[in-house]
Amino acid sequence: MLTSLNEKECISLLSDNYIGQLAYIYKGRPFIVPITYYFDGKNIYIIGYSTEGHKTMAMRKNNNVSIQISEIKKNENWTSVMAHGFFKELTGSDAKRYLHEFTNGIKDLILRKEEKNLHFISEFSSKTYTDKLPVVFKITIDEVTGKRRLR
Repeated sequence: MLTSLNEKECISLLSDNYIGQLAYIYKGRPFIVPITYYFDGKNIYIIGYSTEGHKTMAMRKNNNVSIQISEIKKNENWTSVMAHGFFKELTGSDAKRYLHEFTNGIKDLILRKEEKNLHFISEFSSKTYTDKLPVVFKITIDEVTGKRRLR
């Protein structure tokens, strides 16, 4: 049976995960890429970070983005949420503060769900930085929808 999720259920799925698919538009075409994210369920925003490149350039030009999260147990048992919102690049002390929130939030989630005590961002994110600073961003969510299939 396919059912719609209410807002509380959508928020719960976003809060209980840290890997999703980010969708953005570049030159009139949709792109979807996997990202590591942290969702602040109290203030309803997502924090992420990236390197300079295609994705960040595209989101600066068109700040309308979506993130999709799925938990799939098997073909007849899955839950999926789509969150729509607006990208905002963070700089200076704001970027540092939100990156700190991102790191602590994901470390706490992994400790709670996976019982792994991580110490460094490199232990849960594939991004590495040498001399370039990361592009830290916030996605303010304005709509969430979700579906569940149970059979």
